[in-house]
Amino acid sequence: MPIPEDVTGEEIDKDVRQELQSLPKGLAEDVAKNLVMVARLIDEEPERAYGYSKVALRLASRVAAVREAAGFAAYATQKYSEALAEFRAARRMTGTVELWPVMADCERGLGRPEKALEMAGAPEVHKLDKAGQVEMRLVAAGARRDMDQLDAAIVTLQSPELASNSVQPWTARLRYAYADALLAAGRRSEAREWFAKAVEADRDSSTDASDRLAELDGVEFVDALDEDEDVVAEDERPVDGKADDQD
Repeated sequence: MPIPEDVTGEEIDKDVRQELQSLPKGLAEDVAKNLVMVARLIDEEPERAYGYSKVALRLASRVAAVREAAGFAAYATQKYSEALAEFRAARRMTGTVELWPVMADCERGLGRPEKALEMAGAPEVHKLDKAGQVEMRLVAAGARRDMDQLDAAIVTLQSPELASNSVQPWTARLRYAYADALLAAGRRSEAREWFAKAVEADRDSSTDASDRLAELDGVEFVDALDEDEDVVAEDERPVDGKADDQD
């Protein structure tokens, strides 16, 4: 797959670059460039990111960072079985537990919420950092919802992190998930309150909390371009509904 000229491979994280030092220099550069493309495209063009991840995997399947990138690219394209296999491989190579929540979410994607809940109660969770533990809580709540256990999902999300007034990277998503669970359970007024709190914390627009809040408030947004077109159409409409006579 083509690599844009502005991609040098130097853009990757220094820890990943260090991992690639085990490869011959030319090969390491090629792998690095493909990993840069994965990171660049995974949010907006996940299928293309997946393609670049497969190239990197073919070149350096024994590098943990490559297996992890391949896992996230597969996950982004909902290839959950493939993603889970890659995450497991990366975990075997590194021995870390950082991928535990996303591995559990892959189990959800494969229609196995019970397995995700089992992983949420495993000893590995206690080894996660705060962000990882919050992520695991989100996955567990999602698994409860998969099983139509709405009240249990709500309880799962109730935590010190949810109650805290400080804004952390996970705060908006946690509040959003809680609001969404409340709404699914028919607790509309509480849901509105928590969607509003999610908006307050969502400084980089990582959720559509503002849209959900507006929807609950009955606010409808009109596209400015469409509105302009309607005005033009109104101006061009013949008087009394009759077209001008043509000479």
